[in-house]
Amino acid sequence: MPARELQEQLNKLREQLDHNPPLSEAEREDLHTLMQQIELELELETKTQDTNLADNVNLAVERFELEHPTLAGTLRNIVQTLGNMGI
Repeated sequence: MPARELQEQLNKLREQLDHNPPLSEAEREDLHTLMQQIELELELETKTQDTNLADNVNLAVERFELEHPTLAGTLRNIVQTLGNMGI
């Protein structure tokens, strides 16, 4: 089930952030905002195309992939799961 998989990936991202990777406050806040948007989408269980959410997560992947590849990998998994859900 994609929704459960997405929740697991969000939990993994949350755990990674708890290990305090060297992120600026702005980067950390941006990730928390994305996580809130994804959680809201899960709560609504909407099947409408919300390309803004996927685009925002893709931008975060690009932003973090060089300096924080583990975070970027988790974000890539989230993008894939959103796609599987039709979001």
